[in-house]
Amino acid sequence: MRVFARKTLREFWINHSDSEDALKAWFSEAENSQWESPSDIKNKYPHASILPDNRVVFNIKGNNYRLVVKINYDYGQVFIRFVGTHAEYDPESVRECNDNLKRILIMQIQPIHTEDDYQRALDRIEEIFDAKPGSEEGDELEILGILVDEYEKKHFPIEAPKPVEAIKFRMDQLGMQQKDLAKVLGSKSRASEILSGKRSLSLRHIKLLYKKLGIPAEVLIQEPEPVT
Repeated sequence: MRVFARKTLREFWINHSDSEDALKAWFSEAENSQWESPSDIKNKYPHASILPDNRVVFNIKGNNYRLVVKINYDYGQVFIRFVGTHAEYDPESVRECNDNLKRILIMQIQPIHTEDDYQRALDRIEEIFDAKPGSEEGDELEILGILVDEYEKKHFPIEAPKPVEAIKFRMDQLGMQQKDLAKVLGSKSRASEILSGKRSLSLRHIKLLYKKLGIPAEVLIQEPEPVT
């Protein structure tokens, strides 16, 4: 999936540092997914809320934070609409957050060089995000999506989460405890050592975590940081 407005995540975790690892893990999973319908999301995120207008609410860090996105399944695009604390989340304001956007005619597509160019393109993407394949707005959405994606990769990069943090995030989303991870790995001691950072993931562990929990393989194969 192409994930837009990643700057929103970065700005949020600057002020809420405990959310950084979980948001990085979510971003990595979303970017490596190909969601074709809301059921694909519910299969992997049982506690996510599917709302009208192709919006989805993800619970982050045990429901401490809410992440709201809008998804265009036809184009494989995800637009980050809101991230905040549970108390800050207001379903009505999130749904209506772009009601005041002025109608814009099909914009002249051009390279994105500045922050202003980027913001105009992002606003336009949000406005035409429900465009259907084969339409003029659909073609515009597809091209703008590529341009914004490249700009965000350069100016707002999001590093992959550490393997242990990716495992913890997936456990949180599935409501798993350490004992449940032990069943996946086949050993209580291995589960404990991996979660504490005392044991590196073996190829067998990586295959099991990828197959049974759906954690991106490229995240799991990273070299772990040494335990101090």
